[in-house]
Amino acid sequence: MSERSWYESFAPPPTAQPARAWLDSDAPRLSLDGLWRFRYAERADGPLDFTGPAFDDAGWDRLPVPSHWQLHGYGAPAYTNIAYPFPLDPPRVPNENPTGDYRHAFRLPDGWPGGRAVLRFAGADSAARVWLNGVELGWTTGSRLTTEFDVTEALRADGDNVLAVRVVQWSAGSYVEDQDMWWLSGIFRGVDLIARPDGGIGDVEVRADYDHVTGGGTLTVAADVPARVRVPELGVDAECGETVRLPRVEPWSAERPRLYDATVSTGAETVTLRIGFRSVRIDGGVLTVNGRRVLFRGVNRHEFHPDRGRAVTEEDMLEDVRLMKQHNINSVRTSHYPPHPRFLELCDEYGLYVVDECDLETHGFDLVERRDNPADDPRWTDALVDRMRRTVERDKNHPSVVLWSLGNESGSGRNLAAMARWARHRDPSRPLLYERDWTCRDVDVYSRMYLTHAEIEAIGRGEEAPLDDPALDARRRAMPFVHVEYAHAMGNGPGGLAEYQRLYETYPRLQGGFVWEWIDHGLRARTADGREYFAYGGDFGEVLHDGNFVADGLLFPDRTPSPGLLDLKKVFEPVRITPSGDGGLTIRNGHVDSGLSHLDFRWILEDGGEVVARGALEVTDVPPGESVRVDLPVLPATGAEAYLTVQAVLAADEPWAKAGHEVAATQLPLGARRPPEPPPARMAIRRDGGRVHVGPGLLDERTGRLVRLGGWEVDGPRLQVWRAPTDNDRAPHGEALEPRWRAAGLDRLTHRVDEVTVTGDGVVVRTRVAPAASDGGLLATYTWSALADDGLRLVVDIDVAGHLPGPLPMLGVVFALPGELDKVEWFGRGPGEAYPDTGLATRTGRWFRTVAEMQTPYLFPQENGRRADVRWATVTGGQGGGVRVDGRTPFGLTARPWTAEALDKAAHPTDLTADGHTWLTLDAGHNGIGSASCGPGVLPPYLLPAAPVRLDLAFRLV
Repeated sequence: MSERSWYESFAPPPTAQPARAWLDSDAPRLSLDGLWRFRYAERADGPLDFTGPAFDDAGWDRLPVPSHWQLHGYGAPAYTNIAYPFPLDPPRVPNENPTGDYRHAFRLPDGWPGGRAVLRFAGADSAARVWLNGVELGWTTGSRLTTEFDVTEALRADGDNVLAVRVVQWSAGSYVEDQDMWWLSGIFRGVDLIARPDGGIGDVEVRADYDHVTGGGTLTVAADVPARVRVPELGVDAECGETVRLPRVEPWSAERPRLYDATVSTGAETVTLRIGFRSVRIDGGVLTVNGRRVLFRGVNRHEFHPDRGRAVTEEDMLEDVRLMKQHNINSVRTSHYPPHPRFLELCDEYGLYVVDECDLETHGFDLVERRDNPADDPRWTDALVDRMRRTVERDKNHPSVVLWSLGNESGSGRNLAAMARWARHRDPSRPLLYERDWTCRDVDVYSRMYLTHAEIEAIGRGEEAPLDDPALDARRRAMPFVHVEYAHAMGNGPGGLAEYQRLYETYPRLQGGFVWEWIDHGLRARTADGREYFAYGGDFGEVLHDGNFVADGLLFPDRTPSPGLLDLKKVFEPVRITPSGDGGLTIRNGHVDSGLSHLDFRWILEDGGEVVARGALEVTDVPPGESVRVDLPVLPATGAEAYLTVQAVLAADEPWAKAGHEVAATQLPLGARRPPEPPPARMAIRRDGGRVHVGPGLLDERTGRLVRLGGWEVDGPRLQVWRAPTDNDRAPHGEALEPRWRAAGLDRLTHRVDEVTVTGDGVVVRTRVAPAASDGGLLATYTWSALADDGLRLVVDIDVAGHLPGPLPMLGVVFALPGELDKVEWFGRGPGEAYPDTGLATRTGRWFRTVAEMQTPYLFPQENGRRADVRWATVTGGQGGGVRVDGRTPFGLTARPWTAEALDKAAHPTDLTADGHTWLTLDAGHNGIGSASCGPGVLPPYLLPAAPVRLDLAFRLV
């Protein structure tokens, strides 16, 4: 075998052991994880002398296993979404092929039995060649798939054993692993030595079916050797292979993840299992679990950590699962490869439906019109079927796995059909899914990505565009639909979540979907002066990259929930609390198989943002899918704008959250009153050397700008139309607004004062704001007057002049305040940011944040931090005191330590520096956010037209 040919082979690993389930056994297992000796090279054709036990590796570095070598200073990470970072000439790869040589010495522990042993690699990217004590064991490909080698003949019972591994970054397997993530290499999952005693259990298969009509279960546990299966809680003690019928079992579901402990034993080995009884069927075009329609409230999850890449720990996985449960997520698609096996065990235990995806994506072939795409190239058939085999065999015993996915974005062709045939024959208990072949020739579930709301509704109605083949068209129309990726969670957003969910809940054929995606893939980095940020594509000198498209998650890289995740939790609420129309509440149980006895219902009454009363609601247990009417509590009288918040919270601790954790909530307005008309001016306007005194304000008579408010220096107002474009405005894979806005000159407006008129009771300032080379613009008229309570009133009327195409980014005014005013309190929606189609998780109340805390740290700086429907706000700090703003009608509020223009220019948060001011923006409207970074743009109701608006504000000193 040449040094090049082994990693450029179409064939599956020829000497690997047959794929089998990942088992928890009492047979001895030795973890080989830890610090290994490591040598890095830029090519894969280096000498093989390191494979012998006597080789002196004292001069080599040390590298943790599991890990990626790029994250330890060898080579560099690189990110591409679609394009391959090497020429397409399968199965060949470049000679410049970064390579890591590993060596690890170990001794068998006392008591290690004689007989067979296997060496297990859980994940090595992208191909590895393995020697033990100088004996070549073989090679492995399939980066995120398990490979085992028989090491019986090479293993030494006494003395040191030396394991040597060569890992290459590029291999034939790289052509089918183009999965929209960092290209990272190395042994990134654990390595184990496992004893295989004579008479031991090589493989186990569990079939645990549930009959939702009778409540009974059927259990068949098969093993590759004669063995007995025992389930003490059910009184089962049977030979493996025997079918046991149980008159009554508790089923497993994501809501009630009931597991039964079981063992499979021979005289030589015992395997421990956790069995969940459940059935997955397609009945009448509807996907059911345990006889009931399932609605996926899901996310797509890559494995990721900002310091370790895909070398995630159990703590990382557990945090993901708990966060998903806490945010009402019930399902996860393992994009785009099988996850670490422990993640599936946690999904079994905590309750998450799983779409388990094969380690396959060939998206980059789209850029060459799919020539030689592995999905339809017969040279790849064995390798791709092997990948499906290894996925199914490893994960077949997990009740959480309800669908197999053939892979992602790999076109269509004969090899996908071969994978489907194999999987369907091997495991008929789970339906198959694959998105990219829209004929659905080889699958059981129709799925698509990033469809508009209108397209989704058409599918729900069964009115989608027909296929050319009538038979295939009829077959597809009889399938359930899953929106396998939607609501691209990149940067600020996504918008449109509630509208999607409404459709999923309306049409039985629509069975929910999976938001793209769970976590931003930003790698932790530092500036030269030590400030931390999260790096994205291009930050490591890549010639070819896709920028911050790698940061499109609901979690920031450090696993802090984004505003988008909080919105998703609200949209996914399994309990709906709404006004009943007759003075009460309707509580609807959206669970599939759980009542509401696990929840307590609480209420809080706030008057003007102050809590005045609280209590509990008595709610009877509500069966799944049903509703109950509940009387509102007797409430005390309120004198201002009052709101009643009703919460459904956990009544007791759950494994994923403590008692009191909020599952669902609603807020009802009670007797909100219109603010009174502003009081008349108490004093006349006074001129003083080019300045005009209006109440507590001082205006420049030449510019009409406010220069002082009481003792505070102020500069403003200035019409604000521009916002730092969001990822969805830039829309790398959707309909972009940013180029239209820049073409219209909205980022380079000039301001002209046409007239400043000073009257006996006020000042009127007329301005025109427009870009160069355009006859369109905006007319802004500012009318200042004094208020009787020593306040200052500003009415801003904004009108359109000439042709100014919409939608506009925003319409408002910005003031520069002293930077020492760095604390903000407001009455409006909060505590987080909100835009016309986001902020679903916010509530009206009285909130407080520092200016720094009001910034949302998106990896790529962009418009953020707006608070919506604000009635009043104070900006205070320094030695005390500050400014209060009241709105005649609610307004949008943003407070920043830098300008929108500075935000626009920044590439990372560390590029932003406080400039000594607090920039206070008060807006009459903002354009929505949408999901156009990859998907549909802003829905029509949330577009901001180029049309007249008014802001009516009052300023006072505090």
